[in-house]
Amino acid sequence: MHRNTEPWVLVLAAGSGTRLSELTRDQDGIVVPKQYCSLRGGRSLLLDTIDRALRLTVRERVVVVVAAQHERWWAPQLRCIARENVVVQPENRGTTAGILLPLAHILECDPDARVAVLPSDHYVADPLVLLHSMQIALRAVQRDPRHLVLLGITPDSADTEYGWIVPGVRAGAGLQSVAAFVEKPQLARALALLQARALWNSFLFAADAGTLWGLCARFAQQTATAIRAASRRPTGERDLALSAVYQGLPTIDFSRTVLGGSASTLRLLSVPECGWTDLGTPDRTAECLADIALRHPNRPVRVPWHATVDLAHAVARLEPTSQSA
Repeated sequence: MHRNTEPWVLVLAAGSGTRLSELTRDQDGIVVPKQYCSLRGGRSLLLDTIDRALRLTVRERVVVVVAAQHERWWAPQLRCIARENVVVQPENRGTTAGILLPLAHILECDPDARVAVLPSDHYVADPLVLLHSMQIALRAVQRDPRHLVLLGITPDSADTEYGWIVPGVRAGAGLQSVAAFVEKPQLARALALLQARALWNSFLFAADAGTLWGLCARFAQQTATAIRAASRRPTGERDLALSAVYQGLPTIDFSRTVLGGSASTLRLLSVPECGWTDLGTPDRTAECLADIALRHPNRPVRVPWHATVDLAHAVARLEPTSQSA
């Protein structure tokens, strides 16, 4: 029997996006996680991410991790994804658990899986550039499954709100090792990093699923063991088992703890400028919208899909003078 070698894509959509809360309140004053909002009308950021995922693999291999408390937003937006591939976290226990839970599902389906990880709250002006880099990363993982390949974004400014990655030595096939991570540097340090051709940490990466599980388990053994045991329970018992497990899990940050402690296992791929942003702050969102307006001056702002909050309208309400100038 021919084995399906298509990669899996794991879409991370369980975050609350609290840093953008002043823009993402709906008409009832409820904060909508930014991945369920539209940037300039039309589809949500989550659905834009799923569109990118479907350019990397088949629909049956797209897995989305969401939060139980966000069901009012993800239920109508994820009708395009098979229900078994919508993995629901009962609580937030950090990004390591947020990766391990859907990864357990993928490994049960395909022990030899290659996985591309895509956060769902990013904007990409030129997605083809980003997707081409991810395809290169997936091929690198196929050649050598021992290494996790990070996508580093070529910066266009000395941004002090991003994490940065300092490249190390060349590691073949266009890859480099990772010399260091620098989280939200002061301006002088950010300027030096820009001059030294350091890259922005995008939290986009490709990995062999087994290798990724092993990396997480090295720093979060209790979490990995408990999640895998609960995930293997019969369907009718799984939700209750996971709820009980999550109540006792520590909160472990994937970037700081797992990536920060695994430099020798990491490889870095530089992504050419592609208009990427993580929309992490209101100011950055406003800058992104201004850039979109310059690139597409005749594109109308449409009614948001499924009546999600539209960030363009929200920014206009906050800055009426600057938006009308």
